[in-house]
Amino acid sequence: MDRYEIVGGQRLEGEIRIQGAKNSVLPILAATVLVGGRCTIHNCPALSDTALTVQILRTLGCRASGEQGSIVVDTTNLSSQELSEALTGKMRSSIVFLGPLLARCGQVKIAYPGGCRLGPRPIDLHLQGLRQMGAIVQERQQDLLCCAPQKLQGTRITLSFPSVGATENLMMAAVFAKGKTTLCQVAREPEIVDLAAFLNRCGAKIRGAGSSVIEIEGVTRLQGCEHTVMGDRIAAATYLAAAAITGGQAAVRGVDPHDLLTMLTLLQKSGSRICREKDWIFLKSDGRIQAFPPVETAPYPGFPTDGLPIFLSLAATAQGNSRFVENIFENRYSSIPGLQKMGALIRREGRVALVEGSKQLHGAKVCAEDLRGGAGLVLAALAAQGFSQVEGIQWIERGYEHFSRNLAAMGAKIRRR
Repeated sequence: MDRYEIVGGQRLEGEIRIQGAKNSVLPILAATVLVGGRCTIHNCPALSDTALTVQILRTLGCRASGEQGSIVVDTTNLSSQELSEALTGKMRSSIVFLGPLLARCGQVKIAYPGGCRLGPRPIDLHLQGLRQMGAIVQERQQDLLCCAPQKLQGTRITLSFPSVGATENLMMAAVFAKGKTTLCQVAREPEIVDLAAFLNRCGAKIRGAGSSVIEIEGVTRLQGCEHTVMGDRIAAATYLAAAAITGGQAAVRGVDPHDLLTMLTLLQKSGSRICREKDWIFLKSDGRIQAFPPVETAPYPGFPTDGLPIFLSLAATAQGNSRFVENIFENRYSSIPGLQKMGALIRREGRVALVEGSKQLHGAKVCAEDLRGGAGLVLAALAAQGFSQVEGIQWIERGYEHFSRNLAAMGAKIRRR
């Protein structure tokens, strides 16, 4: 089993050019299905999820190839509207192909998606919205069968929760819908803005991305374009937190500081000094982390659920007690058993985690259960005394490009085995 071997206690220092955003590149690659032509997507992170998305495109009959962070996709000869469980079972975000395939082809058959074990993530909001646009949806035991025999129709859809995936799927489905579609109470994440920017560059007519109301005027066709994926705000926060937890300093480039404002604010409140410019953030820490004020995850612009495991590890080494409330995914606390093996004092009560800081962590053998929880365990191992072994790193490498190499370049004693 692949693993990271880490000797903790090293002060991290360095500069990282942040990868393209995982949560942006995957829907953008899926959106190329709408184009029916050639697109070049730059700043694509070298991740297992990126490779799987490219594999899905090829399975659908598209041409896709890449080198040095750019992927060229030609969807002219799309020949299939079916995604099997062999592909969708490996990646939850594969559901993002539902909207564009239905919009372009009028029908789609897709097996239920898999992915990180974060608890139930129902797709009912996706399906309700598509039904309101005129789609006929059959929810079968193993898969979904959707069709739009009379073409999707523009309408007004109000989401009961600002789901990122539902916002993406409905926005893409509406690009070719007849008339105007208004999506209300939608997700406002920066990745939604990036997807809309790509589609508009291709000729879509989307307004309001980044706000709670998005309007899409249907068009009849799109054309190919070049697009550069935004920087990954969660990866940026992770490397900054790695410097903070080890009493070091780090600069990250290629990311908009505003996109991770809540996380930067929390790092500042815990004692780190932060400077920021348009696409650059610098953090310096003396290693004396102060306890956090109460943290509750919420849809953007609130504190991101993806950031919780990162800050949970920081809180375990802080001076004082911290309280976390997870409001998005019920299984977001997968890293707690591993942190406890390292000596962290954490008590979980349902969606609440109470962390008693002022504790020196020690090395241990732990296993990642999901992407962000695994990254949190690595950060804890960097701060711990002695040797740690982190297994299950296939989860981590779904979202972090060259993770161990980047940390080693910052001075960490880490190797991938």
